[in-house]
Formats: sequence, structure tokens, C-alpha cells
Amino acid sequence: MLQPTSDASHDNWSRWILEQRHGADGHCEREVGVEITRYADRVLDFAGLRAGMTLVDVGTGDGLVGLRAIERIGASIRVIMTDVSARLLQHAQARAQASGVSGQCTYLHCAAQRLDGIADNAADALTMRAVLAYVDDKPAAMREVFRVLKPGGRFAIAEPILRDEALEVCMLRQLIDSGSIDNSDPFFPLLLRCRAAQFPDTEEQVRALPITNYGERDLVRFAIDAGFTDIHLELHIDVKTADCVPWETFLRMAPHPLSPDLETILQTRFTREERDYLEVRMRAMFESGKQPGASRIAWLTARKP
Repeated sequence: MLQPTSDASHDNWSRWILEQRHGADGHCEREVGVEITRYADRVLDFAGLRAGMTLVDVGTGDGLVGLRAIERIGASIRVIMTDVSARLLQHAQARAQASGVSGQCTYLHCAAQRLDGIADNAADALTMRAVLAYVDDKPAAMREVFRVLKPGGRFAIAEPILRDEALEVCMLRQLIDSGSIDNSDPFFPLLLRCRAAQFPDTEEQVRALPITNYGERDLVRFAIDAGFTDIHLELHIDVKTADCVPWETFLRMAPHPLSPDLETILQTRFTREERDYLEVRMRAMFESGKQPGASRIAWLTARKP
């Protein structure tokens, strides 16, 4: 459960970014694109790019941050795009070629905690967006960031903080196990099984999984331990009722790359009777438009002395 696949042609990371993040819905994809572009621009604002710099974009995904950097700075900037997903690197390269800027880009297939192919002191700036959350050895990744940056170089990251979502699932399990919730209504036990397919439901699992075993203060500690200075962190928590996408789109969406989409969960982890009952209840709640959602994002910047 909650483990990345090893099929390089269709891995968790590319499946989520290219399909599950927006439920393969064109309208939703455009809305998501607007939102994540704002995130990318904020990361770049913190990075302090200037003409002639070399930017390393770790976990480039679809190439958004690197391509936005080129849009903002122009032909003088060089971007090194790295990703653990070969499929996403190919996608980012195709986007760069379509934009006529591939000559400014280098593509490296490597993990964040081992930036093979990038020399010491090679980068003027480094960015990450929703990458460190999925790295098992976060201190090692931070040390690699420090290694490849030039003295005086800055890095800027935006990371989702998912621990609270997991603790909510743990609390639901505790309430059910303790009998605090009336188990004569099967909805909550079924809901727990559904949510536990997306987030850990025990504190032991929370501590073990890379997406939930850290918080925003840990990011500061990793940066300090790696040797960075001028460290600044902002935690943004936004709770709002999102615009309701069609239920059929929502079924194809997943909250993060290590989670199956809701449709897969319903089809593979429940009987037909359980699935029908749970989907009716969940759909009614979803389509009421009254269920708020929360996003928690840590923005961290630092400088290599």
C-alpha cells in the first residue's frame, strides 16, 4: 500500500501528473494548470534568478518550473531538469522542444537524494516543487542540494505537508475501534477502508512513510544540518470549499502520487454491495458542495554560504 510502481513506462509519478491529478478531464486540467503555475512562479520568485544563471530543477515533473524560468529570464538561462521518472523527463523534453527552448535544457534521470551527473558547485539556483515529500532520505537530498549549489547560491522549495490528513484517518480508526462511532451504520467503517487506501491509518505507518513522517519544522532542521544559512520558511494553510468537479472526474483523481484513484479503490477493495452503498453516501456528500478541503504547503528558501 502507498508504494511507487517500478514500471518506468507508466510509473506513479507520471500517472499522477499526467492523468490522476486532474482526473483526465480537460476542463479540470486547465484549472489545475492555472493553480500550479502560481505555485511555480512563487518558487521562482524565491529563487532570485538572474540572466546567465544555471538553474537545477529537481523533480521537474512536466517541466513547468524550468520552462517558466526560461519564459521569465530568457535565452541566457540554462536549466538542468532532473526526475526519477523517465516518462516525465521525456514529456518535459517534448514540451521544451515544442516551445523552441530545448537547447537551453539538460535532462538527467536520477533521484533527488543522488543527483548523479551534476558536478559540485554547478548551480546558481535550485528549485523543487512537491518532490522532497516523496523522498525516503530527505537529509541526503538536502545534502545533495547543498553540494551542487555554488557558494552564495539559493534554493527554493514548495512541499505539501500531508501529516494532518493521515492523522485524521488515524483518528477515524481510533473512534471506530473504541466504539465511539455507532458501528450499526456501516458507512464509517467503509469510509475508513477507503481513506486508508490513500493515507496511513496508524501512527506507526505515519512515522514510516515519507509523505507523512515529517513536518514543516523538519524541513528547517534538514536545511540547517546540511549547512545552509538565511533560511526562511512560510507555512500556508488554506481551507476552502473547492469548486465541485463532476463526480465521474473526482472518481479518477488521487490526492497524491502514491495513492490509487477513488475509482480503483472502490472497484478493487469492496464488494459490489459495499461499493454501491459507499458511493451513494460519498457522492451525496461530495455533490452537496459543503465539504471543505485543506491544503498545507511549506515554502522554504535558503542560501549556501
